Amino acid sequence: MNQIVPHGKRQSTDLAAPETQDYVTMFIKGQLFGIPVLTVQDVLGPQKITRIPLAPREIAGSLNLRGRIVTAIDVRLRLGLPRDDGASKGMSVVVDMGGELYSLMVDSVGEVLSLPAAKFERNPPTLDLHWREFSAGIYRLEDKLLVVLDVGKLLDFTRNE
Repeated sequence: MNQIVPHGKRQSTDLAAPETQDYVTMFIKGQLFGIPVLTVQDVLGPQKITRIPLAPREIAGSLNLRGRIVTAIDVRLRLGLPRDDGASKGMSVVVDMGGELYSLMVDSVGEVLSLPAAKFERNPPTLDLHWREFSAGIYRLEDKLLVVLDVGKLLDFTRNE
């Protein structure tokens, strides 16, 4: 049965795009990065990591998280930055990708930022070429740049580099 709905009274069944996006922020070598909060499973302090022989250098090893084996990724190396000099203890942000858990090893974890979706920008041409490969875009904050990481691309080791 068709219903006539007067103009201006139309009910939308479409889901509107969110006005804000929430990101878990993290620091790597002083740079602010963020990943969507809904991808984060856990935030961990320093962990005992077991090295995996013959793994790519960006894979730091594996760790045990409540009985589950989690692959630890050194995000510094993945972004083409030098290894941590050991000054910081480091932290990990655990994400779930396709039913597998991954620990993204970072220098420190910041806060959760709720940012207006309208302020999200595409990667500027001046952003490091290697970072652009893993970045979904940026936010220009008052005093710093937030690089939003594309977790899927960050964890895709089958792509040609």
